[in-house]
Amino acid sequence: MSIRITRRKALGAVAAVAAASLAIGVSMPANAAGAADKTLKITSILPLTGALAFLYPPMEAGASLAVDDINAAGGVLGNKVSINWKDSGDGTNLAVSTQSATAAIADGTDVVLGAAASGVTRNIINQITGAKIVEISPSNTAPDLSTWNDGGYYFRTAPSDMLQGRIAANQILQDGAQNVAVMYANNSYGTGLMNVAKSQLSAGGATVKVFSFPEAETNFDSIVSQVTASNPDAVLIISYDETKKALPALKAAGFPGGNIYLVDGNTIDYSKDSFASYLAGAQGTIPGGATTDAFKNRLKAKYAKLHPGKTLSDFTYAAESYDAIVLAALAAQSAGKATGAAIKGQLTNVSLAGAGKVTVTSFAAGLKAIKAGKKVNYDGFSGPVEFDKNGDPTGAFIGIYRYTSKGTNVLVKTVAGNK
Repeated sequence: MSIRITRRKALGAVAAVAAASLAIGVSMPANAAGAADKTLKITSILPLTGALAFLYPPMEAGASLAVDDINAAGGVLGNKVSINWKDSGDGTNLAVSTQSATAAIADGTDVVLGAAASGVTRNIINQITGAKIVEISPSNTAPDLSTWNDGGYYFRTAPSDMLQGRIAANQILQDGAQNVAVMYANNSYGTGLMNVAKSQLSAGGATVKVFSFPEAETNFDSIVSQVTASNPDAVLIISYDETKKALPALKAAGFPGGNIYLVDGNTIDYSKDSFASYLAGAQGTIPGGATTDAFKNRLKAKYAKLHPGKTLSDFTYAAESYDAIVLAALAAQSAGKATGAAIKGQLTNVSLAGAGKVTVTSFAAGLKAIKAGKKVNYDGFSGPVEFDKNGDPTGAFIGIYRYTSKGTNVLVKTVAGNK
């Protein structure tokens, strides 16, 4: 999201976690250089606050569960892996992510998990990769991140919006819409995804009108009036938490809820919102394939342990977060060092299939194979990953979800494709 750039490339309780900067696993003190090279330190820079904070719980659960699995298997290079949690905020206050990146560098981290929003990543990517720290985002989707001058240190486990935009547009066209209004947040995520969707819709013969609004907008009466005046037979909303204000305005204007289309930034659980039933029949896209019940149950159990009394109900980017951590750990193990440069050098290798490689689906299996002198290809919960030269997953899945009258969504189908 960008809710996933010369090389290429709410929440008061959660905010309390940010202040604590808790560590999962065993937090290691600064050691001698030789020892530190074998201790993998990860810093999460994800949205504890801001418009994307609703995505933090599944990302936290996924990353935390991965660290648990890695440490239960024996850790990386014989040492426990640690992860520290820091806030990324959102695009309205970039100072938050700058401070977190500065702290991560000072802490001697080897890998940064994040940011969630592409706009926030743009703010810190030079700082992080310039310090020769690997940055892996589980949710960045902006196409221009593929060609960011990052020295090869930036990766992402979510596909770019070149794929999601096309698939979302194709679904709208397949449903017969010919006059489409696109409402989008005027930030890097919204603009990038809008451009791809608009191009695909236009190529499919649809008439497209676009309407932008500021990030964190709360009053949608005026823009919805403009949207409905264009007489659309489908409305695509590209935004984050602002959607909770846009949907009631569309309902009040009489636009059919079943003709609304959402994307990864807002295809969430609306069952507790007053307009939940209005969304019956609406559709949304989320990168990634189907999440197994077994994996969901493990994520729920982990989240409940981290936050007693809380229930994890959304799993967006949980698999991508889990896989990012496991890939970094396998890369460090394969390299024999836990430095940013060493991890960067092996990340693509451990993600690719190839002759003589062992395909593994867990860190434990990968660790066993590497110790036996074998090369591994990790296929994770989010898919095969397979990083290209830009650090993007070469093949990916986009799930298409349909909303029920309860405001929850169910997976209808998964579409495979390349960016």
